[in-house]
Amino acid sequence: MNLFSNYQKKILKALKKMEKEKLIKIPPNFKSITVEPPPQSQKSDISCNAAMILAKLNNSSPVDLGEKIKIHLLKNFKEFKNIEIVNPGFININFTNYFWGIYLFNIIKLKKKYGANIGPKKTYNIEFVSANPTGPLHVGHCRGAVLGDAISNILMFNNNKVTKEYYVNDYGSQVKNFVLSVYYRILEIKGKKAFPNDKDLYPGEYIIDIAKKIIDSQYIKKFDNLDKIYSKLSLYSLKYSMDIITNNLKLLGVNHDNFIYESNLVNKKLVLKTINKLKKNKHIYKGKLNPPKGEQTNNWEKRNQLLFKASLYGDDTDRPLQKADGTWTYFASDVAYHSYKLSRNFDVLINILGADHAGYVKRIKAATKALSNNKVNLICKVSQLVKLYKDGQPLKMSKRKGDYITVNDLINEVGKDSARFMMLNRSNDVELDFDFNKVTEKSKDNPIFYVQYAYARINSIFRLLKLNINKKLKINEKNFLLNEYEMNILKKIAEWPKCVELSSNKLEPHRIPFYLYELATLFHSYWNMGKDNKEFRFISKNNNLNLSRLILLQALGIVIKNGMSILGVSSPDKM
Repeated sequence: MNLFSNYQKKILKALKKMEKEKLIKIPPNFKSITVEPPPQSQKSDISCNAAMILAKLNNSSPVDLGEKIKIHLLKNFKEFKNIEIVNPGFININFTNYFWGIYLFNIIKLKKKYGANIGPKKTYNIEFVSANPTGPLHVGHCRGAVLGDAISNILMFNNNKVTKEYYVNDYGSQVKNFVLSVYYRILEIKGKKAFPNDKDLYPGEYIIDIAKKIIDSQYIKKFDNLDKIYSKLSLYSLKYSMDIITNNLKLLGVNHDNFIYESNLVNKKLVLKTINKLKKNKHIYKGKLNPPKGEQTNNWEKRNQLLFKASLYGDDTDRPLQKADGTWTYFASDVAYHSYKLSRNFDVLINILGADHAGYVKRIKAATKALSNNKVNLICKVSQLVKLYKDGQPLKMSKRKGDYITVNDLINEVGKDSARFMMLNRSNDVELDFDFNKVTEKSKDNPIFYVQYAYARINSIFRLLKLNINKKLKINEKNFLLNEYEMNILKKIAEWPKCVELSSNKLEPHRIPFYLYELATLFHSYWNMGKDNKEFRFISKNNNLNLSRLILLQALGIVIKNGMSILGVSSPDKM
């Protein structure tokens, strides 16, 4: 039910018919016209640029050609009430009331499916969050988590199959430092030994909680020899840390389908197998790298390394796969993980990365291209930083020190709905200012409140009239009639499928809260008009029913609920 793409196709077909009748000329394989919502100042329903595109070829001014096209369209489209040609040549079209009545009834019929795009369905693997399993998630992780989840929801709304995945980096020096931190806390609790003053350790309170859980579980009886118990200690430390992370994600309303552990890839020799595959295809060689830009030459050890030819696939330089001690680099494990993704034959791979991994995009995309023989182009979305403010003052985070703002802190302060909506309210590629005070205000300046309040108001009308908001109202489409302000709301409702299509195609869920806020603003403005003029009130003194208006409200409620559902935000019917 994408009104604009539907009429783009229909008008294009009409233009081709005009060419067959030798009324106009169009170029071969012509597909470039657009049908869009017109500016608010122009009182029409849809606007087409065909006359401006074709004017030169037809040796005509856009306005004259538009008048010619107008005659043909009015003759062939009975749903077109009138057409106006507006400088510099836009074809502005208004639909009949009957058309809009049918359109609204279709929305009511479709309900949860209104806005979903009809087209070929695909399988997606979306990897997001993938934070190191060394402690609770902080607000920076929160933005990427909500972004990945919302993108998944948009794609599933369009009936695609989505696998949501978390890659657990449980192999390497950071994990060793994390396990050591738990061990020293255990010694502190059991033997009163002071926790070392070491900048590489994690001193946060959650480490003490993990240490106590390991002691209480009695899975490990003695802690006097770290080497003997390291494997078990690592297993349980990571288990309890991942429990914290998954609970953080549940608070945000985020659930992953798969958790893929880096250590399993290493233990199953998948890294080695992937490296051998790249070797076989001559994507790997032994060589020496120059120091990275900005790093002092005297601190750089130039040595023979196993290198991946990332520069052949768009990266700035080739990338090392092994460390000096012979262990695999983080990148090597990541290459193996993406090889595993490719082996599962998804149509599309998407990675949601944090701002600190923006420089990582080129190398992992290069690896995916090499492994798939250029058949798969990995899509990477970078989630930029979140800046926190409270009472006008910035709040700072530091994961290693343990005084950062956790997801728990955020949800306790503002709630899941506000956290998710505001995290999605700006494009992922720009920094986000998150003001704790603003998101709890009950005003127009708080978008989440304003949208939810619109839905609650709609429900209140049906409650007062003792009507079921989900029940179909009977009206003859020929009697369907809305005033100018109600038509503005309806035209905005008609933009919903277009918003979904753009959000889905561009993987940009921030378009949805922006759209919902505009829609809610139109509704609230109209509601406020009723305070001064009883003609615009939804409920009269005698509860006389304006069925056209009520059907519009039903459709409005459906769009708000569908949009909020994609965002993972509730739509309360009372506030």
